[in-house]
Amino acid sequence: MLQSIEGVYKNGKIQLSELLSNVSESRVIVTFIEPKKSQNPKLIMQVGMFSGNKQSTEKDFHLTEFHGDTEDGLDWS
Repeated sequence: MLQSIEGVYKNGKIQLSELLSNVSESRVIVTFIEPKKSQNPKLIMQVGMFSGNKQSTEKDFHLTEFHGDTEDGLDWS
């Protein structure tokens, strides 16, 4: 019988994501997979974050602020 279970190897120990109820002892084969690339957190625009000669300014951010959509019928006050 071959059965695969995901787990994590950390500090010399393997922690399985689930336990087998029908196996009390068994030989195992451990395969290390490439670690997940760290996912970048959602980025928000910040002043000066873009390279080049023209950098964002505070004025640019004020121009792009959302002040509601008058055509959507919602009260944005």
